[in-house]
Amino acid sequence: MPIHHLSVDIETYSSVPIAKSGLYKYVQSPDFEILLLAYSLDGAPVETLDLAAGAAVPPALWDALWDPCCVKHAYNAAFEWYCLSKWAKLEDPAAWLPQWRCTMLHGLYCGYTAGLDATGKALGLPQEKQKLATGKALIKYFCTPCAKTKSNGGRTRNLPHHDPAKWELFKEYCRQDVVTEMEIERRLSGFPVPGSVQSEWVRDQVINARGVAMDRDLVSGALYCGETAAEAALSEARELTGLSNPNSREQLLTWLQAKGVPIADLRGETVEDALGHADSLDPDAARVLGLRQELSKTSTKKYDAIVSAMCSDGRTRGLLQFYGANRTGRWAGRLVQVQNLPRTYLHGGMLDLARSLVRRRDPDALRLVYGSVSDTLSQLVRTAFVPRAGCSFVDADFSAIEARVIAWLAGEEWVLQVFRTHGRIYEAAASQMFSVPLERIVKGNPEYTLRQKGKVATLALGYQGGSGALVAMGALRMGLSEEELPDIVSRWRQANPAIVRCWKALEQAAVQAIETGRACTTHGLVFAREADIENGQDFLTILLPSGRKLYYAKPHLGINQWGGKAISYYGMNQASKKWEPTDTYGGKITENCVQAIARDCLAVNIERLEQAGYPVVFHIHDEVVLEVEKGRADLDAAIRIMSKPITWAPGLPMAADGWVGDYFTKD
Repeated sequence: MPIHHLSVDIETYSSVPIAKSGLYKYVQSPDFEILLLAYSLDGAPVETLDLAAGAAVPPALWDALWDPCCVKHAYNAAFEWYCLSKWAKLEDPAAWLPQWRCTMLHGLYCGYTAGLDATGKALGLPQEKQKLATGKALIKYFCTPCAKTKSNGGRTRNLPHHDPAKWELFKEYCRQDVVTEMEIERRLSGFPVPGSVQSEWVRDQVINARGVAMDRDLVSGALYCGETAAEAALSEARELTGLSNPNSREQLLTWLQAKGVPIADLRGETVEDALGHADSLDPDAARVLGLRQELSKTSTKKYDAIVSAMCSDGRTRGLLQFYGANRTGRWAGRLVQVQNLPRTYLHGGMLDLARSLVRRRDPDALRLVYGSVSDTLSQLVRTAFVPRAGCSFVDADFSAIEARVIAWLAGEEWVLQVFRTHGRIYEAAASQMFSVPLERIVKGNPEYTLRQKGKVATLALGYQGGSGALVAMGALRMGLSEEELPDIVSRWRQANPAIVRCWKALEQAAVQAIETGRACTTHGLVFAREADIENGQDFLTILLPSGRKLYYAKPHLGINQWGGKAISYYGMNQASKKWEPTDTYGGKITENCVQAIARDCLAVNIERLEQAGYPVVFHIHDEVVLEVEKGRADLDAAIRIMSKPITWAPGLPMAADGWVGDYFTKD
C-alpha cells in the first residue's frame, strides 16, 4: 500500500507548568486544550487550523491522522502523540505510537542537539525555514496562565481576542515550526534512524506513559520534616550569629571570618573541609558551619520535584529522555532525575524505621536516631518510588558492564576470562598490576590493600585517563597518595595492553576515515566519512555491532599539542551552550563506543523483559526496575534474561544481580 506522510505541530494550553510537571500531568489537567494545529500532508503547503476558534478538521487530515499507512512526523513527537491522543479521547494511545516518527530523535541520532531552533541553526537552515524567534513570548502569552492585574481586568488567561495581532503571529509561528521540522527531516533523510532505534523509541514512550507509583505519605512527611528541621536550624543560626539572615552568603561569611575561620567561600566542599578541623575553631563558629551544611542540603528538592510531577493517580510519568546523551544514545533523566538520585547507606530495619518516622512526620525522633534530618531525608528519596498495590519491585543491574564491554571490544582476554569465571575483577586487576597471586588478595591478608588500587584503576583508567582520572574517581579519598598515582596508571596500562592498543587503533581509524574518506574497520567497528553534499551534511560515523551508528558532525583534523593529528567535530558545548568545534581522541572515542554498546545491551534486555511480561517502570544507567505481581516477582528469572548472550556481541560475558522489594533502594 502507498505510504503517506503527515507533518504536524500543535500549540496547547494548560495551567500545569510543563517544565516542572512534565508532559503527562500537563495534558491530564482538566483545562488542557489544543489551540492550533499546523500540518502538511505529503509535502503540500502548510495549513494552520485555529481549533480555539472552533475550526473544523478537514476530512483528509482526520483520515490521515488515523490511517496506519500514513506516517506522522513531529519535532518531539511524544508531545503531539500524547496530546492528540487525549484530544481524540483514544482508549489505547499506544496503539498508534508505531505510526509516529520523531524529528528531534532524528537530529539527536545524527549528532545534533535537542532544540528545534538550535538544530535548525546548526544545520544552517536559511532564515525563511528557521523557527521564529518570537515564539517564546507568544507561548507565554497564550499557552500559560497570566497574573491578574487591573489593566487586564483580573483575568487569569489570555485568549485570542485579547490580542488579535499576536494571535495571527502565533498562527504563523505554529505554521513555521512545521516548515522547519520538514526541512530538518529533508536534510537528514540520507541518514535514517534504524528501525531498531525507532522500535526502542516506541517502547520508551510506553514506559514513560506507564510511570511509577510514589509513596504519598512518605513524600508529604519528608517535606514536613525537612521544613521543620530547616526552620529549627535557621532559628539556631540566628541566635548564635545575631544575623537577620544567616542564609545570606555575604553576611555569614563576614561573621565567620570575624570569628577567625580561615574560609574564602561557602561552597559545600569548603564548609566540609573547615568542619574537618572543627576542634581548632570557635565552638559557635563550628556549630554555625554545621548548621550551614544542614541548611545547604538539597534533599527536599527531589521531593518537591516528585510532587510537581505526580499525576492524580499517584504515579509520576516521563522520567526518561530517550537519546538524552546524543553522542552515545544513552537515556537521560527528567523531572525527578532518576539518573542522579542520592545514595542510600541505610539498610534493613534501620531503613524501614527511618521511613516509618518520616511517614509519621516525626523530625525529632529522626534527629534522635539518625543525627541529621536532611541527610536521612536525602537517603530516603529513592524509597519514595514504590510498586502499585499487589506488586513488588524486581531490580536487576548489569554487573560491571563497561568493564566487560571494553575488554570484549579490545580483546583483553584475561579480563574476559575473569568475567567468565569468578568475576572478582578488582582483585584480578590488582593481581595483574602487582604480580601478586589472586588467592593472596583476600580479607585478612596484607595484600588485600592492593584491591583498592585495582578497583580505582579499573573504574578510572579504561578511557586513556591518567592521575587526574584517578583523583576524579576518588583515589585520594580512598587513602591513596598523589605520589603513587602515576605508578598505578603505568601498572594498569602494562596489565591491559590490548585496551591500550584499542585506544590507538580507534583514533587511527577515525583519522583515516576523515582524511581519506575511505571506510576503516577495526575491533568490529566501521569508521566512515559519510556526506550528503546537496544537503550540506558531513559526518564521521562509527557503525556499532548492534547496527546503530554514532555520528560526529563536520569532522576535521587539526594539530594537537604534541604536533600530531587532532580529531575535531561540531557539537554542543555543555558549558557555553554553543554549537562549536569539539576535540576528541582515542580514549574518548573508546568511551563513546563502550558506553554506546552497553546502552544497546540495555535496550535489548528492556525489550526481552517486556516481552517476558516484566514491565519496566524506569531504569538507571545499567539497572532496570520492574513492577511485577507479587506471585511472579522472580528475581532469578529476571537475572537469567539479563544474563543471556547478546546476538550481535558473541563472546561478551553478561551477568546481572538484583533484589526484590516493596520500595526502591540501593542494594
